[in-house]
Amino acid sequence: MKVLGIETSCDETGVAVYDTAHPGADGLRAQALYSQVALHAEYGGVVPELASRDHVRKLLPLIRQTLAEADLAVGDLDGVAYTAGPGLVGALLVGAGVARSLAWALDKPAIAVHHMEGHLLAPLLEAPDLIPPFVALLVSGGHTQLVAVDAIGAYRLLGETLDDAAGEAFDKTAKLMGLPYPGGPQLAKAAETGTPGARRFSRPMTDRPGLDFSFSGLKTQVLLAWQGSDRSEQTRADIARGFEDAVVDTLAIKCERALDAAGCDTLIVAGGVGANQRLREKLHQMAVRRGGRVCFPRPALCTDNGAMIAFAGALRLTAGQHTDAAIDVMPRWDMANLPPVAAGGTP
Repeated sequence: MKVLGIETSCDETGVAVYDTAHPGADGLRAQALYSQVALHAEYGGVVPELASRDHVRKLLPLIRQTLAEADLAVGDLDGVAYTAGPGLVGALLVGAGVARSLAWALDKPAIAVHHMEGHLLAPLLEAPDLIPPFVALLVSGGHTQLVAVDAIGAYRLLGETLDDAAGEAFDKTAKLMGLPYPGGPQLAKAAETGTPGARRFSRPMTDRPGLDFSFSGLKTQVLLAWQGSDRSEQTRADIARGFEDAVVDTLAIKCERALDAAGCDTLIVAGGVGANQRLREKLHQMAVRRGGRVCFPRPALCTDNGAMIAFAGALRLTAGQHTDAAIDVMPRWDMANLPPVAAGGTP
């Protein structure tokens, strides 16, 4: 089955074709991604209306480009998958409208994909031998969650952030220290030249039981440290390193607790923050110490992309699931309400 995947949940337009005739990453026939970073940079954050308009402008050309790179005609497609939520409602409607119209015109099935399930399943693209149960850390600009994966489509929330997501905390902390948008990668880059231990911040909510996160207080600690400093480049780098270490340590501590709670030693990590090199090293060390395994998607598949949507959609379409012709999106969507893939039927 050749499935076209469309991702338009926020500020990146992603398109990909996944072919189930080939396992894992070999099934990814082609993909294309357009980022709106330059568009939103002057505003210091995503402007929803501008994001929606830019998806309208870029989506059809990207679909044509991706099909050409896959050496496919539009009629060769067997199904269409699209992000239906969570995300910005206007942006979601662009992708959903194009996907549903294309599926209707081709008389092919379409499937609404949960954006975070797309992230969660992305590591399986390059690790097709990975079989549940395992624990997933979903860590991005909008979400920080620990999820027990009992089966594909059967998810139990173990813990989540009570305020800022980790990626959001990275972006906000970078902004308050005067780093340009998008702040998260800029802060991580500044941290590379920071002196380890020169600035130490708390590891929030690790001194008590539980698997929830909170990063707003950490952000306030950084603000106070920055305001009371000489604001030199080295001080900025030292504070950035201290902040990054605090977030990474907190995520690692909670991941180990989640593995203990779930009774397994396999962890997958997905979402934009999953590309952070220090986080990858820390979790790899933890997995080795436990005699377990940690899986990450390649950095290009950590951020929003069409490949994860095509792959997640292909799993559900081949299981006989599809959605009706209505163009519905869900800006808020609980992943626990998804049906198991093995169950078949209509989501």
